[in-house]
Amino acid sequence: MTADVAHELRTPLTTLGSHLEAMIEKVWEPTTERLKSCHEEILRLGKIVMDLESLERVESNNLKLNKAPIDLMELTNSVCVTFEGELSNKNLELEINGTASIVSIDKDRFSGVISNLLSNAVKYTPDGGQIRVLIQDSPDESIFVIEDNGVGIPEEELPFIFERFYRADKSRNRKTGGAGIGLAIVKSVVTAHGGSITANNCTQGGCVIEIRLPKNII
Repeated sequence: MTADVAHELRTPLTTLGSHLEAMIEKVWEPTTERLKSCHEEILRLGKIVMDLESLERVESNNLKLNKAPIDLMELTNSVCVTFEGELSNKNLELEINGTASIVSIDKDRFSGVISNLLSNAVKYTPDGGQIRVLIQDSPDESIFVIEDNGVGIPEEELPFIFERFYRADKSRNRKTGGAGIGLAIVKSVVTAHGGSITANNCTQGGCVIEIRLPKNII
C-alpha cells in the first residue's frame, strides 16, 4: 500500500512544486489561472488524504457502525438533492424509482456510499445522459441499484474495480482527479453492514452497480 500512496501523492506534489518554482523564479507570472491550478492540486491532495483516512477507519477491526432503522428510499432522495447543481451543469436526467425499504444501517456512512456512487455516475455519464436509481424491498433485504448510460467498464476490469487504488481507465481518472479509493471505501462500508456489491455493464452501454443489504443483521 505504501507504494500506491506514494504514487498517488507524487503527481499532484510534482505539479504543485513545478508551478510554484516557475512563479518564484519569475519564469511564469503568478496569474489567477496558474494560482487556481495550484489550489486545485492542493484540494486534490486533501481529498486523497481524507479518502485514505476514511478507508483506514472503515477497514479497521474497530469500526463502529451507528445503526438505526432507515428508509433507504428517503435517504437516497436526500443525498440526490445535493447533486442538483452537478446534474444541471451536465444536463443530466436523474430518475429515482422504487419503494420505501426500511433497513438497519449507519446513516452517515451509507450516505457516503450513495454519494460516492452518484458522484462516479455524474463524472462518467456524458452531457445530456441519464442516471437511474432503483430501490427494491423484500422481506429479507433492501436493494439499491444505480445505472448510467456512460462508457461502461471493460469486462476484464470489472472484477477489480473495488480494490483500493485500482482504476479501470487511468487516463480518465487522472482527468477527473480520482485516486481509485472511493469504490474501495464503498465496498468496505457495504461489507461492514453484511451486504454485497456487484458491478456489471449494461447491454445498451453504461454501468450498473447493485447493493444488497440484509435485514436480519442488527
